[in-house]
Amino acid sequence: MELEKQLVDECKNGDAHAQQEIYDRFSKAMFVICQRYSKSLMEAEDILQEAFIKVFKNISQYRGEATLGAWIKKTVINTALNSQRSKLYMFPMSDVSELENENEGDFSLSGFHLNELLVMIQSLPEGCQIIFNLFAIEGFSHKEIAERLEISEGTSKSQYARARQLLRTMISNEEKMSYERAK
Repeated sequence: MELEKQLVDECKNGDAHAQQEIYDRFSKAMFVICQRYSKSLMEAEDILQEAFIKVFKNISQYRGEATLGAWIKKTVINTALNSQRSKLYMFPMSDVSELENENEGDFSLSGFHLNELLVMIQSLPEGCQIIFNLFAIEGFSHKEIAERLEISEGTSKSQYARARQLLRTMISNEEKMSYERAK
């Protein structure tokens, strides 16, 4: 913690070595977040770069109330959401409440590698992908998501249900293919 405080202070003074140290410490974890909100590696790299530019531009606003990693993560998520916001307006989300919530129980992801899960999440439609990330991974409530994305709470819930349904189908298909290969 003391080293992080020192690095932040040095960044506030424009020290490039301190910026590089912070980038090196946090960029890998933040890149995974960027991948979850993007459709390609190039798009994820763009989000990461833009996010770290914002981090260093706004480092003077960091007060130490949360860990540095949590503060950077919030900046990365906000940058990712902003980059996706224009796409959401091109492909507006609708309330898909007509989806059946069959097998509403949990489904297991334990047999999958992180990269396989990222591919599945990236293949979700834009709205489903963003809401799945915000609700299931980041822990936002549907009310908070609705406020952030300027949609109804019902739309958030139904898009999340649709994402779960699509992921459940992808997982089932992957398990069937694995079973067939094992024969």
